[in-house]
Amino acid sequence: MRFYLLRSAEALEALVEEVGFLPFFAGEIPGFSVEECTPRELWFAEDADGPWEWKGPVAARGRAAYGKFFRGRAGFISLAHFPRFANWRRDGYDFDARFDDGLAMRKDKQIVDALLENGPMLTRTLKRELQYSKTGQKGFETVITRLQMQTYVTVRNFEYMQDRNGTPYGWGMARYATAEQIFGEGFLEAAYREEPEEAGRGIAAYLRALLPDASEKQIERLLRP
Repeated sequence: MRFYLLRSAEALEALVEEVGFLPFFAGEIPGFSVEECTPRELWFAEDADGPWEWKGPVAARGRAAYGKFFRGRAGFISLAHFPRFANWRRDGYDFDARFDDGLAMRKDKQIVDALLENGPMLTRTLKRELQYSKTGQKGFETVITRLQMQTYVTVRNFEYMQDRNGTPYGWGMARYATAEQIFGEGFLEAAYREEPEEAGRGIAAYLRALLPDASEKQIERLLRP
């Protein structure tokens, strides 16, 4: 992948659309991340937005999926590639069929059902609704990460606390949604016409062409479910 220099949310969105797959943080493949494409001074600048601020608007515009897709770590996938990626990661199953076949846990279904019933939900609201707390259910991050890795759930946006002047502060809190709520039922159903194994091979072939210096092992690790 050639060198890019990102300075805005619009540039990030354009890059995701161009390359198709883009992890947020640096990994084993040099240059293949938002982190490595952004000047260091923009990561925690007080007078300018950077990747932490960009990721929410890019996800909210709905032209790319954002979630923990890469070995449990966050990144973007363009709409051109997300349906095929979802078909492969889901192994051809919609969530109900996966649960009915005993391939999804009860905690997974609780989260999916809550999102379907209430619409996109903030992390804290979802935890409260499902009684994740010190004295209640445990393992929220494990469950929500698994659902993102399987592409059933993605991040709709990030929302911030505001001070009395209306200025956002702190770390953004994720608002989760099912992929179908964001992109539509039909958008993902069309991808199921291809066998999941073939979809996986196609994605790997695309990344080999995009990242000719990456090894087979690096690409395999990046895409491993």
